[in-house]
Amino acid sequence: MTAQYQVDGDVAIITLNNPPVNGLGLSTRLGITDGMAQANADAAVKSIVITGAGKAFSGGADIKEFGSPKAGQEPNLLSVITVLENSAKPVIAAIHTVAMGGGLELALGCHYRVAAPGTSVALPEVKLGLIPGAGGTQRLPRVLGVEAALNMIVSGEAIKSEMLAMLPGQKLFDKLSVSAETLAAEALAFARSVADVRPLPLVRDLKCKHPLGDAYFQFARNMVKGMSKNFPAPAKCVDIVEIATKKKFDDGMAAERDIFLNLMLTSESKALRHLFLAERAASKIPDVPSDTAQRAIDSIAVIGAGTMGGGIAMNFLNAGIPVKMLEMKQEALDRGVATIRKNYEAQVKKGKLKQDKYDQRMALLTTTLSYDDLNGTDMVIEAVFEEIGVKEAVFKELDRVMKPGAILASNTSTLDVDKIASFTKRPQDVVGLHFFSPANVMKLLEVVRGKETAKDVMATVMTVAKKIRKTAVVSGVCDGFIGNRMIEQYGRQGGFLLDEGCTPAQVDKAMEKFGMAMGPFRMGDLAGNDIGWAIRKRRYQEKPNMKYSKTADLLCEKGRFGQKTGAGWYDYVAGKRDAIPNAEVVAMIEEHRKALGITPRKISDEEIVQRLVFSLVNEAAHILEEGIANKASDIDIVYIFGYGFPAHRGGPMNYADQVGLFNVVQAMNRFALNPLDDANFWKPAPLLARLAAEGKTFN
Repeated sequence: MTAQYQVDGDVAIITLNNPPVNGLGLSTRLGITDGMAQANADAAVKSIVITGAGKAFSGGADIKEFGSPKAGQEPNLLSVITVLENSAKPVIAAIHTVAMGGGLELALGCHYRVAAPGTSVALPEVKLGLIPGAGGTQRLPRVLGVEAALNMIVSGEAIKSEMLAMLPGQKLFDKLSVSAETLAAEALAFARSVADVRPLPLVRDLKCKHPLGDAYFQFARNMVKGMSKNFPAPAKCVDIVEIATKKKFDDGMAAERDIFLNLMLTSESKALRHLFLAERAASKIPDVPSDTAQRAIDSIAVIGAGTMGGGIAMNFLNAGIPVKMLEMKQEALDRGVATIRKNYEAQVKKGKLKQDKYDQRMALLTTTLSYDDLNGTDMVIEAVFEEIGVKEAVFKELDRVMKPGAILASNTSTLDVDKIASFTKRPQDVVGLHFFSPANVMKLLEVVRGKETAKDVMATVMTVAKKIRKTAVVSGVCDGFIGNRMIEQYGRQGGFLLDEGCTPAQVDKAMEKFGMAMGPFRMGDLAGNDIGWAIRKRRYQEKPNMKYSKTADLLCEKGRFGQKTGAGWYDYVAGKRDAIPNAEVVAMIEEHRKALGITPRKISDEEIVQRLVFSLVNEAAHILEEGIANKASDIDIVYIFGYGFPAHRGGPMNYADQVGLFNVVQAMNRFALNPLDDANFWKPAPLLARLAAEGKTFN
């Protein structure tokens, strides 16, 4: 059992004990109901306390049971809550640290609730494309009021218990303990004080109304519609809370169940649940045990004070880790520090960062012009120009000055980490840490594992990634690693589409309608078209037989490098990011098409989406087969968090699974017949062909 039963005098205590967050799996649910039966049968017991061991009251559903038959096996959570409500003796929830999802719903089923200050309270189901499914939508409005409850349900965000306790008229908490340490004693005392109270109070019996009724819910719907166009769950949250105000409790519960079960079947919820599990799985490396001893990282150095170096430094400053930043010239250092200050000051101005926190973070930053000053730091990350000769010079210096056991990391986005490691006498200490720009904002971190990178280095950097709030995905060594290797094929297809009849705006609009944060040409303008140009020049030498559209080269020859020059595929006005179509660019594309003797054709949005997305999928299948990525879900995480792939699609591999791999292969076979495309590329990767033939999926 993952719930323990004990008796303290006349109070029975049921303690959830299912680490790490006391998930309400079948064993825990059985432990609760068995404990309740035992307590109600014991004449010496007058009241019952339910609490959680360790660092949570309960985080809700047990993710290990997601999608398994155990999740709905009796007693399910609804049945457990019914047992609590029907108890002949008062049941008190002693809530601390975390009470989320089913954990909060469990507490709402108790007669009383005593909470420790600092407890994070939430109903986060909307983040999985669902609504709360065990009475949360019907009980929370009754204890918090309709507006506060709907805000919590529709956002899924956690709120601290002391903030909730301050809401006027709240009935969520009957008592806020003095501290987390005194919660147990205060909950026992409270349980004894209500032992003889009858009738026992039930949340379901409380009234639930909104004074403005229909007008308020229409306002809420309009707000939600604008914020969640690709997700059905938030609008359903509004519907079900409205039902709580207009129907009997049991009718509301029935409606909640129907909506919950229908949402479970939507592609959006399946995608979000896939990503929830994928994000947690990404941190696990098959051959690196979870108990691998790690190196202490109490300070770091950053080489380079440019946009990327400054952004990387901010991640560590935010986490309270001292940073020493190195540049070759004082002016470059001064510019870098000024940019960091400017970023923090903007947060202070918006009220997102308190002045004292800003001061603390800046106090952790020191600068130097000498490599010799880095010798005391535990890890160094270089963020210098993306050229192998420059990297060689840096790593030879780092090898000279860094202390034994220090981790040497490169922020390279495409270069060979094994070659970089060979510039040192300690290749086991070298790893790639590819941050995405802007590094202080983007959540993704590609951790590139060299052939000699030590296991304890991998374990350490994965832990460091969590400390700086990054989602880390492990990649093997290849040109472009996971994300940039795939995006190259995506960009190639974009070029072919221009040659065949599309405009940049048509392609971008089709992809943005699909759900991408921005289409390939707007993305090129943001990243800098000269970067892609440099890669293509290298490709022309390395792979002379590979087919490319030359349109992007013509654009770069005109100096239209994107937002940084105010002109790329689109025009840009200083201070704004709006992409304004340019007639000269369209004319350039048409002239180039004419020179090639191509008659333009009308291309559907469906073809645009399929060619671009399936190009990602096919390259990803090669990446999986080569062992560059550990699993398909890692690739989905890279594209969701690093490249703006729509979360409601679950990533390119999940999307391909939903379309059906047989259908993906059939589409690729059609694309291979197009004489203007690259037939060699559209030959399905062996892994993709095999899975399609066997009727299987990537995930």
